[in-house]
Amino acid sequence: MKLVLAVVQDQDSNKLSKALVDHNFRATKLASTGGFLKSGNTTFLIGTEDIRVEKALQVIKDNCQSREQLVAPVSPMGGNADSYIPYPVEVEVGGATVFVLPVEQFHHF
Repeated sequence: MKLVLAVVQDQDSNKLSKALVDHNFRATKLASTGGFLKSGNTTFLIGTEDIRVEKALQVIKDNCQSREQLVAPVSPMGGNADSYIPYPVEVEVGGATVFVLPVEQFHHF
């Protein structure tokens, strides 16, 4: 048995949640916050048999696409902010960060 931990952008979470249900995966959704852009993420906890891990990864890959987004940079904390002009920067967002972990025991009460 494996635990698939998938961190996805909030924009992809509803689509992924529906796709997981359509493919008979049970998942727990947790609200989380990203460190890079301080934006909202959703973390999915998916417990599955070893033979279904590849299918779970494919469902995640098919429903969590990366895309370009314009982001205004944060002003500097120290120093002279008078000369700071915040120009939007294009960054890649979305996609999924996935961890697959072995499960020693699983109990459902």
